[in-house]
Amino acid sequence: MDRKTFLSFLGTGAAALAAASAGLGALDGKASAMSSTADHLFGFKTNKVSGYFDPIQPSKEDKLVLPKNFKYDVVAAFDDVINKAGEKFGQGADYNAYFPIKGSNTHGLLVTNHEYTNIFSLGTVVDGKMTADQIQKDLYYQGMSVIEVYRDEDGAWKMDTSSKYARRINGMTKFDFTGPAKGSTALGNATTAIGTFANCSGGVTLWNTVLSCEENYADTAATAKLPDTHYGWVVEVDPFDQSYLKKHTALGRFNHENTAMGIAADGRVVVYMGDDKKDACVYKFVSKGRYDKLKGRSNSALLEEGTLYVANLKSGKWLPVTIEGVKKVLSNEKYKNPYGISGTKEDLLKKFQSQADVVTFCHEAALLVGGTPTDRPEDIEISPFDNTVFICHTNNDIHGNIHGHITRIFEAGNDLGSVEFDFEIFAAGGRQSGFSSPDNLAFDSNGNLWVVTDISTSSHNKGVYKSFMNNGLFVIPTSGAGKGTALQFASGPVDAELTGPFFTPDEQTLFLSVQHPGEMTTDLNNPTSTWPHRFGDKIARCGVVAISGFKLG
Repeated sequence: MDRKTFLSFLGTGAAALAAASAGLGALDGKASAMSSTADHLFGFKTNKVSGYFDPIQPSKEDKLVLPKNFKYDVVAAFDDVINKAGEKFGQGADYNAYFPIKGSNTHGLLVTNHEYTNIFSLGTVVDGKMTADQIQKDLYYQGMSVIEVYRDEDGAWKMDTSSKYARRINGMTKFDFTGPAKGSTALGNATTAIGTFANCSGGVTLWNTVLSCEENYADTAATAKLPDTHYGWVVEVDPFDQSYLKKHTALGRFNHENTAMGIAADGRVVVYMGDDKKDACVYKFVSKGRYDKLKGRSNSALLEEGTLYVANLKSGKWLPVTIEGVKKVLSNEKYKNPYGISGTKEDLLKKFQSQADVVTFCHEAALLVGGTPTDRPEDIEISPFDNTVFICHTNNDIHGNIHGHITRIFEAGNDLGSVEFDFEIFAAGGRQSGFSSPDNLAFDSNGNLWVVTDISTSSHNKGVYKSFMNNGLFVIPTSGAGKGTALQFASGPVDAELTGPFFTPDEQTLFLSVQHPGEMTTDLNNPTSTWPHRFGDKIARCGVVAISGFKLG
């Protein structure tokens, strides 16, 4: 695709075309005449990294490949020291969220999720059984990192290890439970939990905290002999307050991918969530109370009481996931187990006694009340312009959905609190689109959707995945002539997955995680990747990069 066609896809004018043709589109600090002035959910108002670029071709190299006129700085990588206490940056870098300090676009806190560990932190695990030391490392390197970052006078992003805020939150950190399951028998009467791990994606709240999602938690919990029901929740953290640590049970327990928060027409808070596994459902939580900006962080209490809904795509309805709904279904004399449910009716009646049981065993409860099993619903984002909701359905080989698709939900009356909706397939993965297995999403201020892909590492450059090569980052316009057309912005190193795209408010920087490079390594003496290729380093290190534009010559 040539530059002129690309710019027309983004709806830009002649002035923008001229600037881009001169190689200045991402650099001159001026938005095009056609740029939207609408405010993004997180405050995006300008068009910088999210501007004009020459789309790249897929790559198989052990590099992070970007378009010309863009560069990246490795801000933090696995095992880097992050503070004076000597704490280390975790592994499996995933979701990122940037929090300005004193409103700065070049100085703030960066929160990063850590999803899982591998051979580079644990060494070889013999016969699938971890040693005590490996179990401790497994718990330590998962969770979250809070680091302080800044852009220096030369335009390079760096980490400030003297920060008073920098810290690790991991499998040993104590959290308070909130909501209906707190203190319940389903949680072993617990009101607190030890640790968070399997932290995949997340979201930023309207009151400036982070929601982090526990996804594939089961193996870590079992290996460490921790209560299974204490994990699989949405956790809330305040980057600026070390004592603020919660797990919100009203949002349900399942393989959480991320959260996307918005406001209903009547002021209630709405949180969309995906359950990242095959034949799992799409959810939203609607608070009982209404958001009050003046209450600040106290609005967090809204996440403790409300209604959890599951999507039924056939009827276009959000169905309440409640104990009343579950009991009504099970009381029907003609009851038969729906797809995905096992066990007898008597077993299910015994299992579901209260709302605490419903949120704790949410996947089953959602299927019982009529939720539609879907194809790995991962990241969900709300459009900052029209309240439509975008969902990455990554793939599901059981149903032949090999390359996945992006679903777009239209809430009735354009109200996020509605109980009815319609939907479309916004973009489908495959040869025709140039991408496969969409995963995380982010919007820029022009309404373009930034999408990273998650082709399974074992499938890279094989079979029907050959043409896509390594996982990448794509830009998809959501309106105009190029609506739904994917344009590749980045390609990841060998075995890697790109995750957690997040812009600074002025969009001059895009933070992006490079997750599990070298994941297929079985011999530490012969790693499949050594990204980020630090001098003298012989292993691969996942990490977070800051992408920005720069002038050549």
